[in-house]
Amino acid sequence: MPPLHQLQVFQSLHSSPNARLQRSAELGDGLAAAVWSNRHDAREYQAPSHHTLSCYLAGGTGTFRRESPHSKGAPDKLCILPAGHQSAWVINGDIQLAHLYISQEQFALAAVHLLDREPRELQLREATFLDDAQQAQRFRLLASLDWSEPGERLLGSSLAHELVSHALLNQVGRPDGLHLKGGLAPAQRRRVREFIQANLAEPLSLGQLAHLCALSEYHFARMFQLSFGLPPHRYVLAQRLRHAQQLLRHSPLALGEVALACGFASASHFSNRFRQTFAVTPGQYRRTFGG
Repeated sequence: MPPLHQLQVFQSLHSSPNARLQRSAELGDGLAAAVWSNRHDAREYQAPSHHTLSCYLAGGTGTFRRESPHSKGAPDKLCILPAGHQSAWVINGDIQLAHLYISQEQFALAAVHLLDREPRELQLREATFLDDAQQAQRFRLLASLDWSEPGERLLGSSLAHELVSHALLNQVGRPDGLHLKGGLAPAQRRRVREFIQANLAEPLSLGQLAHLCALSEYHFARMFQLSFGLPPHRYVLAQRLRHAQQLLRHSPLALGEVALACGFASASHFSNRFRQTFAVTPGQYRRTFGG
């Protein structure tokens, strides 16, 4: 995901003379969060490249979408703003709200992992002033953490993943008029996914994966990206790191052994990749979640 300051929804609020950024953090793994206050303002979001979940922490009873002036916000109301959407907002009075920004790649990984579905089969449904007590509680916990402290930022990342998973299970539908072309057949997709999961400790080549589907490497790579939402090498890396998280949390293996079990050539390479993705070292992650 691009840096936080380059995200369109973040930029729109940051450019307002009335909005104030209280706190923000890149949580790693294609997720970022921010807490904003705003008053007497008007904002527009124009086809952002990322998904945004928001929750009103305070105020909002004078806030509405320009096309629906009779529907107003309130504390604990949720909004779901998918990538590519357009919306215009009027803010009367004072509000405080929390945002969670989600990359399309992270959404794709969650769709494949949680639902075993092609990401392009799913559409995050836009919603305004939704009631969902579980999600509101998660947002309030997320907003209460000190994101400048690595351990609490990691806890925030865990909460952010719970927010994404809940949205996937409850707020996705099939896009209107969907006619999929290309991509792997469901049996091929499942075969490749299961093979990758079973061989994370081994070096995996594009040729190996393509052979499972009886396709050329070039054709397979194109079909894989259509079905999984990201290239094969990025998907494999994401699964290696996901497996590493589980081992760090639930196994006594030394860091070097975790690296080898997840297919990394060395502990240093593993540590670098882990830190780039999650913004903490494997050791910090283990201390936070594994004891």
